[in-house]
Amino acid sequence: MNEKSPGYIIISPVRNEERYLPLAIESVLNQSIGPLEYILVDDGSTDRTGEIIREAALKDPRIRYVRREDRGERRVGPGVVEAFYDGYRAIRSSRCDFICKMDGDLTIGPRYFETLFEKFSRDPYLGAASGKLFLRLEGGGLVEERITDESVLGGMLCLTKPCFEAIGGFVPQVMWDGITFHRCRMEGFRTRSFPDAELMITDHRIMGSSHKTIFHGRIRWGWGQYFMGTHPLYMMAVSAYRMMERPFLIGGMLIFCGFLKGWITKTGRYEHPGFRASLRAWQMERLGLGRRKEIIPPAPYQE
Repeated sequence: MNEKSPGYIIISPVRNEERYLPLAIESVLNQSIGPLEYILVDDGSTDRTGEIIREAALKDPRIRYVRREDRGERRVGPGVVEAFYDGYRAIRSSRCDFICKMDGDLTIGPRYFETLFEKFSRDPYLGAASGKLFLRLEGGGLVEERITDESVLGGMLCLTKPCFEAIGGFVPQVMWDGITFHRCRMEGFRTRSFPDAELMITDHRIMGSSHKTIFHGRIRWGWGQYFMGTHPLYMMAVSAYRMMERPFLIGGMLIFCGFLKGWITKTGRYEHPGFRASLRAWQMERLGLGRRKEIIPPAPYQE
């Protein structure tokens, strides 16, 4: 990487990822524009994950190993953010244009970051971005896991340093990724996931499947939407939309059940001045029932 290339740091919180982590590491090291640092945070793994990271670090000085004590189980949401910040505190580089978070079960093509940085360079308002996610099936095929173009993949998230600092970093709560994207928009930054072939991300697990079962994951997803402050009408639309994905029908129903669980129990919700009103205005615009509060100048690139 030459001195004029964007400087970026990847932080990967991982736990028991021995099956896919070698592929993830290889895909990062094969990038046409490599990272300044690739910090892998072993979140208490009980398999060979730590050994894999240490072996890779011996071969490439950009790879850093951070170990966390085993807390007995995988803690999605808050636990992932806590592990991310252990990696963030371990950063040594004084230069950093982008902060990236990457899951240990994802792989990317060799021009992923080069292509993504081209997008950032053409759009001064772009604060957070990713490619699109594809699930690799047992038969070898790929199927896209659908997200809106204004959403960014929490598992493969890249933010400019000014954007990351403007939103105050990640919130150690469930739905931290959804909160992140909307906080970016509130601060005047655009968020995008691009369908470019060079930005294809391969996932080896079904989105929202949880470390327990996909049904548990869908309920947790719905509860997370309640915590974030999603409007009930938008939640109904999302649930109906997700009924067309595996597990068909029941998946969308379980998402709405999770949302109702939060509503009935009146559990705590994310509180940030103006966040819920702004989020719901954005959601109503997507339903054709209103207009968002934040106006960001149009993107200069062609979608």
